[in-house]
Amino acid sequence: MNAMNFIINSTMKLPSTLLNLRNALFLGSRHRFNLPSCEDKLFYKSKASLLNFSKNSQFHVYPSRFVGFQRVINNAQKFNCLPSSVFPRPRAVPMPYGFSVQAVVASKVRDLSTSVETGINDKNFERIHVQNGINVKTLVERIDTYKNLVGRENPLTEDGNNVKNIGEGLGKGKNGVSIDSAIEKEAWDLLRDSVVSYCGFPVGTVAANDPGDKQPLNYDQVFIRDFVPSALAFLLKGEGEIVKNFLLHTLQLQSWERTVDCYSPGQGLMPASFKVRTVPIDDNKFEEVLDPDFGESAIGRVAPVDSGLWWIILLRAYGKITGDYSLQERVDVQTGMKLILNLCLADGFDMFPSLLVTDGSCMIDRRMGIHGHPLEIQALFYAALRSSREILSVNEGSKNLVRAINNRLNALSFHIREYYWVDMKKINEIYRYKTEEYSMDATNKFNIYPEQIPSWLMDWVPEEGGYLIGNLQPAHMDFRFFTLGNLWSIVSSLGTPKQNEAILNLIENKWDDIVGHMPLKICYPAVENEDWRIITGSDPKNTPWSYHNGGSWPTLLWQFTLACVKMGRLELAQKAIALAEKRLSRDHWPEYYDTRSGKFIGKRSRLYQTWTIAGFLTSKMMVENPEIASLLFWEEDYELLEICVCALSKSGRVKCSRGAAKSQILV
Repeated sequence: MNAMNFIINSTMKLPSTLLNLRNALFLGSRHRFNLPSCEDKLFYKSKASLLNFSKNSQFHVYPSRFVGFQRVINNAQKFNCLPSSVFPRPRAVPMPYGFSVQAVVASKVRDLSTSVETGINDKNFERIHVQNGINVKTLVERIDTYKNLVGRENPLTEDGNNVKNIGEGLGKGKNGVSIDSAIEKEAWDLLRDSVVSYCGFPVGTVAANDPGDKQPLNYDQVFIRDFVPSALAFLLKGEGEIVKNFLLHTLQLQSWERTVDCYSPGQGLMPASFKVRTVPIDDNKFEEVLDPDFGESAIGRVAPVDSGLWWIILLRAYGKITGDYSLQERVDVQTGMKLILNLCLADGFDMFPSLLVTDGSCMIDRRMGIHGHPLEIQALFYAALRSSREILSVNEGSKNLVRAINNRLNALSFHIREYYWVDMKKINEIYRYKTEEYSMDATNKFNIYPEQIPSWLMDWVPEEGGYLIGNLQPAHMDFRFFTLGNLWSIVSSLGTPKQNEAILNLIENKWDDIVGHMPLKICYPAVENEDWRIITGSDPKNTPWSYHNGGSWPTLLWQFTLACVKMGRLELAQKAIALAEKRLSRDHWPEYYDTRSGKFIGKRSRLYQTWTIAGFLTSKMMVENPEIASLLFWEEDYELLEICVCALSKSGRVKCSRGAAKSQILV
């Protein structure tokens, strides 16, 4: 991509008060720094223009492989922007005093407006694309009062990068949630310390902020999936600015060029993560840039399929909680969402409505035998489609996309409910399957061999419980219980009401297996012995009952809590939260726990893991405010059950899929 970036060399006079470097975030301190107060702030507008700070301002063109706003720091200002070699984690780099600048993307298909217009010529959604990359342009305007991104006016504070504003909001939420316990106060302090600033604005949180970690690898980056619980924590506290910044900046990165061995994936792919870097230009001059990772640097070089799905889900959550729907209505946001959907809904060779992905393309980002049609991806896909159905502006240009979304929701819900569900009755049915059936009305449609049923399963599933299996392919059923996929099936109503209730019944009945000493197992059971060697490739990190192979992940707590709130089972959520509260602070907020019962801190677990911290806080607030939490889940959509697109005379089906699914619904 050839991007034109404007770099500022401002000759503005600096205030007399100097930055206290000992408290600067970019020097690795755990304390926030406050910029001197200033009467004038800078705010960006949603159309491209030139930067004009003063009569003496100069503009330069500088090519860069990074996306982002670039600025030149002269000798008098160099203490504000240090090279990356000075500090191990350049998480927050302040702007010159009194200025806050945000980068805005402009391209041929994105008219940065605050409302939807009919200017997008997308009569056929399959043809939505971006040509020749993007041009990064920035507009800043001097104004007397700073109007934050949620749309209300705030008095100016002395903290130019708005981190202080976030910190103050954490102490007194707008939804009536009080913070009483010491562990919650500690968690909020840690969450504040993990905030990443870019051009003076908070744009996310680092994956982990362990001061004792000498090799952070990519844990010092902002991950889309990892930021979701942090975003919800801020939203539930009435702090929407950081979430809006995050959504806009990751959208800006969507069209960035990315290749692996000279091959580029389709348009619409969202990055797995990004990092704020300071890059030297020449003598005593540096630029602040966003450096995205689309999987080309990840272990295994796997594209993050779930990133775009999480982005759409978070976009909906932002509007639901803040009441600010103008972000969803922006043309650039609508176009970015269409690009993601276009990538997911593209026609292929697959016969199933579920998404076909490779191993390691979601939270389980290492080889764990989930290639194919893993439940986690299908549940997030369904939630993203339902979110898009609410958000997408319906007009002449989007009607084909809306129709495709409805059709896919219809087919996907039936496919998962009918073929992924197992309980004692279904297991017995599979046990009696006939194989090698060749007909349109075959019972064993996927030619599953009964010998695949593992020995542990028959005695493990309770009479009143059941769950959705981890994967389904021809002649293959993965009977492992994957927690995230099952929880999101509840949250999104991918499962029927009866199935959703049965999933929570199973978790309650098998509490020692799935929760144990620390909620919750990422999957159950672990693969061991020869299965471990074949499935994981002898992965030393995914040893039995560790990491992705049966490890316990506290970040799953907020998703479990949300599912419990939806199903009216708050007592289960409170029980799990109490378990976590006993240990998380004492254990320094680990990423995951090991052993069958989750007793030990993970052998390679990072400490002060941000989504562990944020997941705990979000869970607490959801339990205390279930009415607000109810904005985040979906009820059964009966309209989807009535808009069946099956043509029985053409498909040869014995019965309509909608009728089969509807028979399981509790009315």
